[in-house]
Amino acid sequence: MTATANPPPAAPAATPVAPAATPAVGEAAEGHTQEYLTFCLGEEEYGVDILKVQEIRSYDTVTRLPAAPSYIKGVINLRGTIVPIVDMRLRFAMAEARYDEFTVMIVLSVAGRIVGLVVDGVSDVITLADTQIRPAPEMSSKALDGRFITGLGALEERLLILIDIEALISGEALGLVADAAAETH
Repeated sequence: MTATANPPPAAPAATPVAPAATPAVGEAAEGHTQEYLTFCLGEEEYGVDILKVQEIRSYDTVTRLPAAPSYIKGVINLRGTIVPIVDMRLRFAMAEARYDEFTVMIVLSVAGRIVGLVVDGVSDVITLADTQIRPAPEMSSKALDGRFITGLGALEERLLILIDIEALISGEALGLVADAAAETH
């Protein structure tokens, strides 16, 4: 993907996200479709199932938890719910990002829990037909864990890395955050 001269617009303080309208008749003819919220990390675009997205917020200060892995930035109090915040750059072992006016938190409902993801910016909501989703390449490298990638979405000149957010966030990350959050009470 090529870099653009203009960064994406900053997200408002909190934006509830609702799925877009039902696909048009012509789109339905292509088969099953699914909507994805797209976000940027560096030069790459990623997609996450829109049905998991609760809201998009501007980046806010977090309360750091002791002994948490570096990719867990801490927690925030979101209308009475303690929400763990995961920095996706650090989770994917990328260079640490600078937090600026374009940095946003995507609040997700994953496996019955609320989790926030820190990303460089949110692009848009797109609809992909099954025919537009390619399988993720199989790699034997330990640097790329394919369990978190459900496929690659091809949309015109864009190539989106589709994330299995439940596989990425569940297990060690949620277990650690749940234990650490319980200790703070």
